[in-house]
Amino acid sequence: MRIDHVSYAVSNNELSSTVQRIGSLLNTAFEDGGIHPEFGTRNFICPLINGQYIEVVCPLEHPATDITPFGKAVKQKALQGGGWLSWVVAMEDLTEVEELMGRKAVKGHRIKPNKTDLTWQQIGVLNILNNPQLPFFIKWLSGNHPSGDQKANSLIKKVNLIGQKEVLENILNSNLNLLPQINLIEAVSLENLEEIGIKSVIFETNDELIEIE
Repeated sequence: MRIDHVSYAVSNNELSSTVQRIGSLLNTAFEDGGIHPEFGTRNFICPLINGQYIEVVCPLEHPATDITPFGKAVKQKALQGGGWLSWVVAMEDLTEVEELMGRKAVKGHRIKPNKTDLTWQQIGVLNILNNPQLPFFIKWLSGNHPSGDQKANSLIKKVNLIGQKEVLENILNSNLNLLPQINLIEAVSLENLEEIGIKSVIFETNDELIEIE
C-alpha cells in the first residue's frame, strides 16, 4: 500500500495553463498522457520521485462524463472551479478493498500519444463523489508506470487533508499509518461537504518546499 498519484481536475479550457503553472513550480515538464476512452477524460502527467506522479485531468465533451464515476467526479470538480480531486493508493491486490466495498474493481486504460497502452484496475471512485477526503485504489496491470515517462525532480512531502480520521481508518482498514505522507490537518463534520478533501499538496524540489492548493 502506497500513494500512487494525486489528481488535479480542471476544465478543458484551463488544462494548458494549469499544466504550465504546476510544471513551472516543480521544474518538471508534463507529458500528454492521452485519453481515457471509458471515462470521457484526458490527462497530462508529471512524474515524481519514488514512483509517484501528478495527474492533471479534464472532462471531454463525451457522454461517459455523465455515466462513469471517474468521468462524473472530474466533471463535477471542473464545474466547481477545479482543484485537487483525489489521492490514489496503489495495491498489489484489490481483493480486500473489493470485499469492504461490496463490489468489483473496474478496468481502465488509456492510449498514450506514443501508442502504448496503459491498463489498470480501480475501485472507490464512486466514494469520492460524496466524500472527497477518501482515496480511490488502483492496481496496475501494465508494467510501464507513468512515473517512468521522464526524469522526475520533485517528491510528495505531505498531502494535507480536511476530513475525519475514523472515516479514513475505516476505508484503509486501519492502515493509515502505512501512508506517512497523508496529513489530516483539520477534522470537520461530513455536513460541510464543500470543505472536505485535499486542501493542498506539499512537494520538495531541490530542497525547497512548494505548497500547491
